[in-house]
Amino acid sequence: MVNHREIASLIKLLDDPDQEISGHVEEKLLSYGNDVIEYLEDAWEQSFDAILQERIEDLVHRIQYQNMKTELELWYLSGAFDLLQGVIIVNKYQYPDLDDIKIIGQIEEIKREVWLQLLYDMSAVEKIKLINHVLYTIYGFSGNTTNHQDPQNSYISQVLETKKGNQILLAIIYSVIAQKLDIPVYGVNLPQHFILAYVDESQESDFESGILFYINAFNKGFIFGRRDVDSFLKQLNVKPDKQFYEPCTNVDIVKRIIRNLVSAYEKMGSATKVEELTGLLGIFSSDQ
Repeated sequence: MVNHREIASLIKLLDDPDQEISGHVEEKLLSYGNDVIEYLEDAWEQSFDAILQERIEDLVHRIQYQNMKTELELWYLSGAFDLLQGVIIVNKYQYPDLDDIKIIGQIEEIKREVWLQLLYDMSAVEKIKLINHVLYTIYGFSGNTTNHQDPQNSYISQVLETKKGNQILLAIIYSVIAQKLDIPVYGVNLPQHFILAYVDESQESDFESGILFYINAFNKGFIFGRRDVDSFLKQLNVKPDKQFYEPCTNVDIVKRIIRNLVSAYEKMGSATKVEELTGLLGIFSSDQ
């Protein structure tokens, strides 16, 4: 049970000039977790002391970061089955008050638009052309080519809002919608790119693992083949490897989002964010 008086007394001691006391107070407040955030925000509003406000902001962020990290650990340890959930959790790093239901609702809305036009005798290519029509023509999604390094491209809430994103976030939105409609589209972790594979083991295919073709979500759902992947790897001077052709795991996808964010914040010189996000990668250390 929350001790309101104790919390109020601790907050008053936050600006104590004795660093040992203020440090002890911070740790005690941190131990309350989410329960203390409301009190800290009230104290911030009532304070005219810029240093105290900064300390409160830091405390709130530390609590929210720890919550998000715990949530990501639970997602990983419970099997990482729901990709959208993993992506939403990462989004909470920058947007801790994110409404999960809103994001899920936005995805469901796009899915429903595809479902209304989906016919069961459609071929694999026809199904992809339908998703392309809904995503890129009706909803106006596109790759953010002008500001590709912007960290906002890696947060699903912002990509759904602005309809612009990087390769991996557009591919995630695409594959999540497809899978909700039982269309077997999965992410493929290419170096310097992220693509999708249409997997159907019931049909004959020249590919391994039942892959019929690949899809470039960053380029309006362009469909291409294995030889194009070969050429791309050759251009990069990268030796072909099985992992560059076949679907990757949800954990691989979430790790790649976090690495993209680390890279984006490094370029911006945000050392604290780089450190915190790198700390999140440690959750998956057993998955290396």
